[in-house]
Amino acid sequence: MTDVLGRADDGGISGALGTYRARDGSAGAAVEIDLDGPHAALVVGKRGYGKSYTLGVLVEELAAAAGVSPVVVDPMGAFRTFADVPGFSVVDEPRVSAGALSPRAWCALLGLDHESSAGSLVWQAAAKTDTLAAMKEYVGNADAVQATRRTARNHLALADSWGVFSPDGLTAADCLSGATATILDCSGYDAAPMNAVVRAVVEDLYRARVTDSVATLPWLVVDEAHAFFDGIAAPALRTVLTRGRRPGVSFVAATQRPAALPEDAVSQADILVAHRLTSQADREALARARPTYMHGPFTDRMPEKPGSALVVDDATESVHAVQIRTRRVEHGGGSPSASALTSETGEENESPRPFESVKCVR
Repeated sequence: MTDVLGRADDGGISGALGTYRARDGSAGAAVEIDLDGPHAALVVGKRGYGKSYTLGVLVEELAAAAGVSPVVVDPMGAFRTFADVPGFSVVDEPRVSAGALSPRAWCALLGLDHESSAGSLVWQAAAKTDTLAAMKEYVGNADAVQATRRTARNHLALADSWGVFSPDGLTAADCLSGATATILDCSGYDAAPMNAVVRAVVEDLYRARVTDSVATLPWLVVDEAHAFFDGIAAPALRTVLTRGRRPGVSFVAATQRPAALPEDAVSQADILVAHRLTSQADREALARARPTYMHGPFTDRMPEKPGSALVVDDATESVHAVQIRTRRVEHGGGSPSASALTSETGEENESPRPFESVKCVR
């Protein structure tokens, strides 16, 4: 007997998540997660307790399912291990078209008030051109005072220095055709350029489904989601979160810090996978969104061990203790250790450690 979380009826596509965890820690019946219909899911957990590992399990299942395509935003490089796996495309330092961002998004990205002289000029440049080079040329030739042109030009030069804008940047069609799964490795970017990429890609994914220009159903999987809800990607993520069900765009947000997410990112989730949390603020963030069918607080059922999770399922209005299954693709989200680095080089550090010979006198 296998239960499918996220689905109240029988039938449809699902993927293996793990097994039920008995009170004595032993494995019970198999647990799967619904991949057939659109979902808004949230995966939380402090560092080292399985958040990114669980995302990898979900991505493996999505890649193996027909009719759906995961698009993974990877800000930490945790999914690089998928690069050599058939059916996966890892895009290192992804680039997008400047025209994929709206004039309002450009002003927000550059920290310019759209009603200021420089902000208004950037707005016009973004509205009337579709490449960064053309935007810079427009600003340089604009009928504006020199100080305004200089300010706008300097801000656009900063954006150019990030290296994320290209006339042939990624589109929804690129992400949803060819490879079974697309992973956007943004680990080489700072917050602003990373947010620019996500804003452009997510808005294009949503538009593509609204206009039925792509045949597959996208699952947007965002690790460290708080970093994007705090930047210019936030409006695009909120659109998918609150309006993605009808066009068939699923959204999976993962974070170590649920307290840093907007309240609707927690309350809108119809599937919650909670690994261990110890921060009072993070526990309270989940407690505020506790469904009425959940008896008792989250703190009473919070998992203690890595790989264990509490799964809250709105479709069946149930709460389950689950042990996440073993990954098929090597997990890339672990932390390095000094001993492992030493063994890899085959060398031992024979130099004296700092303060090695200093004795503590009490």
